Amino acid sequence: MDLLHFLLDKSNIFFVIVALVSGAMLAFPNLRNARTSGGLSTSEAIQISNQQQAVWVDVRPAEQFQAGHIAQARSLPAADVEQKVSSLPKNKPLILVCEQGRDAPRIAARLRAQGYADAKALQGGMKAWFSAGLPITQKS
Repeated sequence: MDLLHFLLDKSNIFFVIVALVSGAMLAFPNLRNARTSGGLSTSEAIQISNQQQAVWVDVRPAEQFQAGHIAQARSLPAADVEQKVSSLPKNKPLILVCEQGRDAPRIAARLRAQGYADAKALQGGMKAWFSAGLPITQKS
């Protein structure tokens, strides 16, 4: 009962609010990371690509792909995934890449639901790839 009186006391309400806000600020990044779990860091993606011959699938619009992409990536714009999904191999890991890491996880989840068990997204997308200083190409 003493705790309840402390929490409801008008002179302590400021401290209670500060504690709640700071707790929420500490919890938010963990909740956000839990939502995006399952994605691959750039180093994990490169390792899977090298060891398991993963297929890179760039789901950005064709114009963005042509401006610069990961060397081994196939262009399969998000708008065309449903129509061209059969062109992807089911026996190899798929690493989906978008611009900022927002679209690829959603598309990877749809592909997993369609039987592509090892479809994963690159965390942070091409933005993370550029930030890591990794090479891109404009060749098709």
